[in-house]
Amino acid sequence: MEQRLTLVTLGVEDMQKMRSFYEEKFGWIAEEESNDEVTFFKLNGVLFGLFGREALAEDADVDSKGEGFRSFALAHNLRSDAEVDKLFRELKEKGVTIEKAPEKTFWGGYSGYIADPEGNLWEIAHNPFMEYDELGNVL
Repeated sequence: MEQRLTLVTLGVEDMQKMRSFYEEKFGWIAEEESNDEVTFFKLNGVLFGLFGREALAEDADVDSKGEGFRSFALAHNLRSDAEVDKLFRELKEKGVTIEKAPEKTFWGGYSGYIADPEGNLWEIAHNPFMEYDELGNVL
C-alpha cells in the first residue's frame, strides 16, 4: 500500500449542522459534488468528507453505536505558537467549543483542542520539529 491518505470521512448525525460548522466556523468551501447525503471539502491533497453516521456504518458493515472518546483526533498544524493563539481567538469568537486551551506540550510543541458540534476533536498545534512550505503544508 502506498504511503498516502486520500479521504477522511466523518460519520455524522446531523449533516446540515456539521456542514454549516465547517463552512461558517472554518471558512471551508464544499465541493460541487456535495449534496444532502454527503459533503466533501478539498484540502491540500486530501478530501475531507461528511457522511451520515448510520449510512457509513452500514457501508462498512459495522455497528453504528458508540459513545465517548472516539480514539482519534484530527489536526491542523500552524507555523508558530502565535498563529495557534490567533486561530483559537478567532474560533472562540465564532462560538466554537474549546476543549483545551493552547499550552506548551511535553514533546516540545504548543497545542490545544477544539470540538465540532458532534464532539470530533481537532488539535490545533505548532510542531517546531516539522518543516512547512509557504502555504503551511508539511514538507
